[in-house]
Amino acid sequence: QVQLEESGGGLVQPGGSLRLSCAASGISVSIYAMRWYRQAPGNQREWIGFISSDGTTNYAAFVKGRFTISRDNAKNTVYLQMNSLKPEDTAIYYCNVNIRGAYWGQGTQVTVSS
Repeated sequence: QVQLEESGGGLVQPGGSLRLSCAASGISVSIYAMRWYRQAPGNQREWIGFISSDGTTNYAAFVKGRFTISRDNAKNTVYLQMNSLKPEDTAIYYCNVNIRGAYWGQGTQVTVSS
């Protein structure tokens, strides 16, 4: 059974940083493309980026070099490092993997506010 669990969210001031984690069970994050999404109140869920099985990463244009996706195969965990955070980054952040269907974690809340 595939399970994803996000953590690391919280309240941060504009310009600050957070690192989100996505711990996986039931799969190995090293052999699947792992994705991050976010959803702000009243908005649709939007794609942030992914890390592929070979370690290649790709990001949405709005990231603009502020976010980095990485993984630790030994911990079976994927990370989203977010720097230079803005109030518009406030959202619930989710990780995702597609294996004969989409699997999502429960999400972690990120609030950027002074």
